[in-house]
Amino acid sequence: MGELTLTQIAADPFVQTGVIAVIGVIVTHVLLRRYPARRLVFQFAFFVALTALLYRHDIVPYEIAPDTTPAFQRIFVALAKIIWWVNAAWVLTGFTRVFLIFERRPREGRLIQDLIVGVIYLSAGLSVVAYVFSAPVGTLIATSGVFAIILGLALQSTLADVFSGIALNLSKAYEVGDWIVLGDGFEGRVVETNWRATHLLNASNDLVVLPNSGLAKAQLTNLSSPNRSHGVKLRIRVAPTMAPSAISDVMHTALLSSNSTLPTPAPTVEIKSLDAQAIEFELSFRVKDFASSSAAKHEVYDLIYRHTKAAGLVLAQPKEASSVTIGPPPAAAAATATPRTTALRLLDAVPLFASLTEEEKEALAATLTRKTYRKGELLVEQGAKLGSLMVIRNGVVVVSRHEHGRDSELSRLAPGDYFGEDGLFTGAGEVGTIRALTSVTVYEVGQAALAKLMHDRPSIADEISVTLSRRAKAGVLPGGGGQTAAAGSVPRLVARIRQLFEVPHG
Repeated sequence: MGELTLTQIAADPFVQTGVIAVIGVIVTHVLLRRYPARRLVFQFAFFVALTALLYRHDIVPYEIAPDTTPAFQRIFVALAKIIWWVNAAWVLTGFTRVFLIFERRPREGRLIQDLIVGVIYLSAGLSVVAYVFSAPVGTLIATSGVFAIILGLALQSTLADVFSGIALNLSKAYEVGDWIVLGDGFEGRVVETNWRATHLLNASNDLVVLPNSGLAKAQLTNLSSPNRSHGVKLRIRVAPTMAPSAISDVMHTALLSSNSTLPTPAPTVEIKSLDAQAIEFELSFRVKDFASSSAAKHEVYDLIYRHTKAAGLVLAQPKEASSVTIGPPPAAAAATATPRTTALRLLDAVPLFASLTEEEKEALAATLTRKTYRKGELLVEQGAKLGSLMVIRNGVVVVSRHEHGRDSELSRLAPGDYFGEDGLFTGAGEVGTIRALTSVTVYEVGQAALAKLMHDRPSIADEISVTLSRRAKAGVLPGGGGQTAAAGSVPRLVARIRQLFEVPHG
């Protein structure tokens, strides 16, 4: 008898519906709460199973129950229909947001998606009212329409923001992640759009909230469209001490040595004006996105200074200057100034030798040897061990690494940069192949000359180790510095340098 009762209970449609509903809630809201994709699949399967179960027992969710249905049974039928409509709304909203789930973009501008979700839930609620409670939906809609008019008059500003947001989303004037500039000069990166406003992150990392209605009326420039790359232009004035074409070649070389600019489209140099005081150039190049434009400008300005100095050029004063000085300093200043050789100026530019005294720099400069390379010529092969430090006097070289059957560019080196520190100070091979992109002149600092200085003053090894370690941690070693960075702490570097250079302790 007990088994018959349990069988009857298990076969009861209301018990089956309740069991499925409880299992669905536990699985979707507890077990699969952190797995949105799996939860969506389970919700769909649960909805299909619930629909099949209701139809098997002749319960049609979108039909009103007959008046002859007993009151007790009517209550359970109503609960089953409510469960069905709620799950139908969940499945539809899940498919509406399916691209957010699979693309893992939880904070996208989702105004349109939220609007569709709102319509789905409103439709599900009206369906429950109509097919479960047999209420006149038409009368309810008419009454709510009058209420909506009254509410709309009271919320004109908010509704303006809502519909402006819809218009902005439909027109796709911008997307999350885009940099935009308004007509008043304000600029920022879009981080979120919602019903009322668009959130921007400005250059100071402050969150700015702009109402959608105001944004829809503003003149807007999208710096990230039609693609993420961003164009940058710089104006440079150079004293006319050389032919314009020769100075233009120096500007091209400066752009070629940049690690921040995009190779395509190729950077350009245009002469904008020429007079007795200056030649004005406009340098145009592209960077990967607007956010990296400031860093690229800083790098290009630095490279222009280094290349013009290496070529013996003088930057001209601005147009507004009342007087212009071209060429060497006045005679009075020149009389007191001590001329420095090219080798000394190069050593001044190398941070590794910043701690050397003037006498030590002069002694080291006297040992430097000059080498020249043609465009495309190989300077060093990957893995080769250099026993000297190579300081670039002029031109551009590229460092590339061959791995897994393909070559990848690591960096480009300009005047004042150096390579060979891995082999000189740690005995390791070069991290990549080094090749001349233009005609290149380098000065070689030999190991024997450095060893003599270290024997005279052993603390130089400690000072060089500290500089190498700091630059490796900051990721600014110009030649890659892979083995130097891997050498570890300052004491280990000091010990390695002392061993290679046979420097006595103490």
